[in-house]
Amino acid sequence: MPKPVSLHPAFTTTAPFLSALAAAALLLTACGTEHAGAGNTGADAAAPQGGSMRIDDPGKDGVRITSLTLPSATPSPTGSYSVSADGLTTGSDSGISAAYEVTNESAEPLTYTVIFTFESSGGGAVTNRTETVRDVGPGRTVRGTVRAGELPPTAPRVTRAQVLEVTKVPAGEAPADPGTCPDSGIRVSADEGDAAMGLRVVGLHLDNCGTRPYSVEGYPLLELLDDDREPVDGVEILDGSGEITTGAGPDEQPRPVTLEPGESATAGLVWRNTTEFGTPVNVPYVRVRAKEGAAPVTVTPHLDLGTTGKLGVRPWEKAAR
Repeated sequence: MPKPVSLHPAFTTTAPFLSALAAAALLLTACGTEHAGAGNTGADAAAPQGGSMRIDDPGKDGVRITSLTLPSATPSPTGSYSVSADGLTTGSDSGISAAYEVTNESAEPLTYTVIFTFESSGGGAVTNRTETVRDVGPGRTVRGTVRAGELPPTAPRVTRAQVLEVTKVPAGEAPADPGTCPDSGIRVSADEGDAAMGLRVVGLHLDNCGTRPYSVEGYPLLELLDDDREPVDGVEILDGSGEITTGAGPDEQPRPVTLEPGESATAGLVWRNTTEFGTPVNVPYVRVRAKEGAAPVTVTPHLDLGTTGKLGVRPWEKAAR
């Protein structure tokens, strides 16, 4: 029979301390752990009790997620945790949100448009949300919260949030929010466009939200800008779209357009994204002036011009009410 092993007095006196460490280790094992891997631009969640938790997210283009709020969590057979919105009433807010911060490291005030995506554990997008953060001064950090909003009952469980896309324009050139009117009384914006069989069409919109008539004639004046908002060379801007396609309708001759307060005009950007020999050209930003001398507005239509080297512009036309 083996002899009993006697412990050194030092070990004997620290036994309660070792027991406490063992209990703590068991507790941590049962609760799971939360961490973000190096270089990860998303925010992973493993919250056993739901609620809000801090996220170590390196971010993207000055925008990062700082915490993720999830309504509930249940353990899986593997001991990890997944987050769900089980028990929420159909048509109600999911209770899922992400806190974020935007840091402007440039030398000028910028307005940011950020697309956030809320994802399932498999990496699929459950829903995307867009936030506009205006007038972030140089060296300043602005914080906010984006909510996932209402989710259908069949939606996968959200376990992650990520900064999907960031665009930023000089604060003085940012399009006005819908329902607001800039000091000029003229609101310029771009729609999401339409794409079919390689043909792209994006509408420019000119709204007279002021108190006086506003007149334009001819084509909007454009400046194509790259990711650093520097001019893009090698693209021919055409009057009309006939050289691009006949599918957008016949080219109309420019006519004088006078907009009374509350009236609008539209113009169109038309291109093909054909890619053949050469380097494809992508234009994320377009600086638009409604006419000569008008204040510039920078929109973000993300023109994927391929290797065509051409962009057709249709003239301003009064929009039907």
